[in-house]
Amino acid sequence: MRIIAVSTLREFWSRPGRRDAEPPLRAWVHIVRAADWSRPTDVKQMFRSADILRNGRVVFDIGGNKYRLVAAIHYRGRRLYVRFIGTHREYDAIDADTV
Repeated sequence: MRIIAVSTLREFWSRPGRRDAEPPLRAWVHIVRAADWSRPTDVKQMFRSADILRNGRVVFDIGGNKYRLVAAIHYRGRRLYVRFIGTHREYDAIDADTV
């Protein structure tokens, strides 16, 4: 899969107090780049804790569920767009279906 906006993740883990997010996010990027998902069930097979939402959205638990990452996945084009990364509190303040 091609990840669009890895820079968003770098910016996130570069913030003060978020340095602990770097190792799990780097691991997530490594796994996703090697993935070849064609449907949501492929994502669930690889990431059991992922939540599949409407409109190709998926919520990933990162860093032992300390952080949440929302992605929009275009399966036919093999592209994943990072739409949001944040803590649970920050995640609770957004609408994951539209962010």
